[in-house]
Amino acid sequence: MPVKPLVILPDPVLRQVSKPVERVDTEVRKLAGDMLDTMYDAPGIGLAAIQVGLPLRMLVIDLSHEDEPRAPQIFINPEILSSSDERNVHEEGCLSIPDYYAEVERPAAIRVGFIDAEGERREIDAEGLLATCLQHEVDHLNGVLFIDHISRLKRDMVVKKFRKLARDKAPNRLVG
Repeated sequence: MPVKPLVILPDPVLRQVSKPVERVDTEVRKLAGDMLDTMYDAPGIGLAAIQVGLPLRMLVIDLSHEDEPRAPQIFINPEILSSSDERNVHEEGCLSIPDYYAEVERPAAIRVGFIDAEGERREIDAEGLLATCLQHEVDHLNGVLFIDHISRLKRDMVVKKFRKLARDKAPNRLVG
């Protein structure tokens, strides 16, 4: 399945709120496969559809280690149903904000409702890295980035850096 290009900060697409997937069909399952291939190629452990330019409430995750068999998980229309009062801090990164990492505090455990790739409604309890990853990816579906959870000063510095990188990559415009 084809690897899709990633949307990179400061692209405003990343701030869009994604729309629910209306039905799970062959096209949605193919998109999930493409998203997994894109995530593995990057490499990463989670990817939301908006990160490949599609504002759909869909994400993929695989927390397996390199020496383990792949364990892809597909979440369609995920919704955080509850979260613990206990908090955890994890260092987070993002395929849409390459090579930048920061510690983010989030609920330590969550319960998530979603539709699986077969169209079945499911709920799971997640803690640790899975809870962090799910919250990070669900944030993407709501137009929120992990840098929104760090100090404004650090966030402004990151955004400024990525705006400059985007300008530097843009083709020169000559006035004639």
